Amino acid sequence: MPKLTLKDLQKKREEVKKSVILREGGDYKAKVTVHMGTCGIAAGARKIMDSLLAEVEKFDARDVLVTTSGCAGLCSREPMATVELVGKAPVKYVDLDAEKMKKIFEEHVQGGNIVTEYALAYGSEKTSY
Repeated sequence: MPKLTLKDLQKKREEVKKSVILREGGDYKAKVTVHMGTCGIAAGARKIMDSLLAEVEKFDARDVLVTTSGCAGLCSREPMATVELVGKAPVKYVDLDAEKMKKIFEEHVQGGNIVTEYALAYGSEKTSY
């Protein structure tokens, strides 16, 4: 294994810093949860997460919290993600791929418009709307 240089360590520090910013609490306008249970991972949830993180970085979206969860109970509809905007009901998206996740990020997370063709459910079993 090659030795790490100071430049390598600085680059790694910046990468970790970005991931910590996404996980810390704070003033966020949106929260995106990628469902990464075993079924989700097998169906491609890691690609969804990679696509989402690339969009967050591309738009320097520091006001978007990205997180993961386990199985959402709909294995046949994986990969899935849930988008929650402040003051709005959560929207669960299903049958995702990297391109669909990009569209959801741009239109729903950034623009506030639900992408109905990929949405399965609006609202939460914990909240009444």
